[in-house]
Amino acid sequence: MRKILIVGNWKMNLNTSEASLLVHRLAERIKIHRDIEVVLAPSMLTLQPLSLQIDRRKFRLAAQNAYFRDEGAFTGEVSFTMLRDLVHYVIIGHSERRHIFDETLDTIRDKVAAAVRNEITPILCVGETKTERLDGETKQVLHDQLMSGLSNLTAKEVGAAVIAYEPVWAIGSGDIAAPDKVADAVSYIRSYVKDVFGARGANKLRVLYGGSVTPDVISGYLGISGVDGFLVGGASLNYESFSGIVESTRKWQRRHAEVENER
Repeated sequence: MRKILIVGNWKMNLNTSEASLLVHRLAERIKIHRDIEVVLAPSMLTLQPLSLQIDRRKFRLAAQNAYFRDEGAFTGEVSFTMLRDLVHYVIIGHSERRHIFDETLDTIRDKVAAAVRNEITPILCVGETKTERLDGETKQVLHDQLMSGLSNLTAKEVGAAVIAYEPVWAIGSGDIAAPDKVADAVSYIRSYVKDVFGARGANKLRVLYGGSVTPDVISGYLGISGVDGFLVGGASLNYESFSGIVESTRKWQRRHAEVENER
């Protein structure tokens, strides 16, 4: 059975004591599942104390951002080199970084390369705005974001990476992206990687869906060929919702396994 990856992006929320309490609540409710990998992405401030608290059989950590230079006179920045002993993953190119902080395609490309250079798995976020979707530009947007973001990687490195498809219009809006639309985008992502980096990289690459993810909707997305999990935003701050997403994923896995065994 394929291993499903669930990443909780806490964004700019929770101080150190609040973050510690949330981890405690999650640890009480989330069991160890061999076929589910749960990753928490707290604020930079809380990464180090949480790295000492988490049960590493249940959770891994991700950074929400980092600077692409390994060291130097860059006041206020944190490098991937500084994070390599704390985290397994880093979120790069999230729409909030692209649209609020004006991160360019080149900046995101350099961050992906820096993550790989420092042996941290990049979670590269791609996705279109509502205007771009209505104008029929979804595939062009995905093409540009993938082409630039992955351009400095080898086929092997791409295969070890994670791509998160997040339609910008669905993030935090409560709008649900129809599974068929998500399926089209995921299929395009994998076909692009296959065309550029080969079938092996495309098959090994993990692709997540993100955008108003809740326990009630995940089964519809897990049924999409090529979807390997979720990047969860707001629901990851609620221990009942996030643990519910993990539990719903486990239930889906059991049902799917039963169907496969009956064939």
